[in-house]
Amino acid sequence: MAASGSGSSRADNGYGSQQPRRRKGPGALATAYLVIYNVVMTAGWLVIAVGLVRAYLAKGSYHSLYYSIEKPLKFFQTGALLEEYLLIAKYLPGIVPSSVVLTAFQVMSRVFLTWAVTHSVKEVQNEDSVLLFVVAWTITEIIRYSFYTFSLLNHLPYLIKWARYTLFIVLYPMGVSGELLTIYAALPFVRQSGLYSISLPNKYNFSFDYYTFLILVMISYIPIFPQLYFHMLHQRRKVLSHTEEHKKSE
Repeated sequence: MAASGSGSSRADNGYGSQQPRRRKGPGALATAYLVIYNVVMTAGWLVIAVGLVRAYLAKGSYHSLYYSIEKPLKFFQTGALLEEYLLIAKYLPGIVPSSVVLTAFQVMSRVFLTWAVTHSVKEVQNEDSVLLFVVAWTITEIIRYSFYTFSLLNHLPYLIKWARYTLFIVLYPMGVSGELLTIYAALPFVRQSGLYSISLPNKYNFSFDYYTFLILVMISYIPIFPQLYFHMLHQRRKVLSHTEEHKKSE
């Protein structure tokens, strides 16, 4: 839920030279709204985390834990669509230097996995791969929304910053692996049932094969995931090294 870096406008600094003009962040009302949104989303993903732990302790097994958090997962993951509006509206300039396109892909792919695959193909809900991406999403989102909340309040603890730019190294591959394995597990059921597919002939003279579409979705991860991953690695070096330099200068 971040906009890209500051613009290219420049201002005279009074000594005949030019320096970048810092973009203004959101106003007081927008900041209050964004803080509330991020606090709610943090709390929501904490509810999911607690639900997973409680279900595991009650059952003594990690199998089929999806059903214990299905409703809050659908609600709060779908709530992330609001981030698309926040990105487009550029309500968070300069708070987090992130790629709008890559962040949008991440949000949309997760909403797609939630509804168009896991919800729609009930046979995959028992797959361990579902738990794999749910756990990765849950930890990632708790950290991410906490990061945004404290950034908006200008009181960002170093531990949260470090977690935001470090734990993804394991969580992103973990989540992507779970997503791809779940889509792969859904393919036979989609092919057999013809789910969401449209066959010719029909009055619209249009056909759509959802099975093929899912394969194309899986292939799309090949160019997109490395970009997102290496972008975060670049941001990690940039942000954490800047923090270390700042500490040394104090």
